[in-house]
Amino acid sequence: MKRAPRRHGGRRPPDAALPSADDQFRVKMPGMDENHTGYNLKAPGREGSGSSLRLPGRGPFPPVDEHLVEPEVTRDEIIGGRRVVAMPANPPHADQQSAVVQVLRSCVAPGYRGSTELLTRVDQDSDFATDACIRKEGTDPATGTRYLEELAFEVVSEQKAWSVTEKASRMYRRGVRRIFGVFLKSDQVCEWSAECQSWLPLDRGSQIEDRCLVTPLHVAALLDASAADIAVVKGLAAQGNPELKRREDAARSEGEAAGLAEGRAEASAEAVLKVLAARGIAVSEAQRQEILGCQDLDRLDRWLRQAVLASSADEVTSA
Repeated sequence: MKRAPRRHGGRRPPDAALPSADDQFRVKMPGMDENHTGYNLKAPGREGSGSSLRLPGRGPFPPVDEHLVEPEVTRDEIIGGRRVVAMPANPPHADQQSAVVQVLRSCVAPGYRGSTELLTRVDQDSDFATDACIRKEGTDPATGTRYLEELAFEVVSEQKAWSVTEKASRMYRRGVRRIFGVFLKSDQVCEWSAECQSWLPLDRGSQIEDRCLVTPLHVAALLDASAADIAVVKGLAAQGNPELKRREDAARSEGEAAGLAEGRAEASAEAVLKVLAARGIAVSEAQRQEILGCQDLDRLDRWLRQAVLASSADEVTSA
């Protein structure tokens, strides 16, 4: 087994329990990484910048895309100078992560973009991804790179609590505004509090409101499948989804057409009754309800013609 590199600076969040010796990350590289040399955790300067190498934990934050690991080539991540392997997920983690991504994508506000597993250089000795995030579209003029994510979401199933807590603490220090954890075993959503240095549970019936979201996101939608479906529909509607708009317009047109037809049927039925009343022909309550309840315009036209000639109401309704 290969030991993780020694940590180069940074502190574990105050509320995170220190891991035992058995908890230290001793991971074997996946098959595709077996030929990799060990990481020296030095961040190269940006291409063409002429800047020298910098040791982790020193100097300002590096650009978000100046990576310690190779995106889309390795499963490695670096958290506080420790190399870890981001392992594939089993249900329920994989299922819930898919649902969270679907909900977020439907609720992203204009000018923002949702991503999943987006690798971010969080600090000098951290380079990792969250399960889902939302960031501003385009290039940050201050850095010349993509914008840092503003909202981050992590689905938590088998991960160690101190590891998730350390990631949240480091992301917040980097500038990620809000960090949420979807904790499957306790069936709750929490938001990271930098002030308390801990996770604060959110009420299941509450909503997450943020400028990144086109509509408030119900907390339950991050936990419950039926609530997630409703959130997706509401989000797409708020985004002005063209297919939803087409369906709404079609339904409105059908409703208007049905309303016009209903109005015509009601007027024709009233005309039948008025003709019979003018001719002094008795109409029972059952016959009155039958005539008023008829929505067939062709039949009502026949009844109206028959009402002029008939000697009884039965002759009208049997026509």
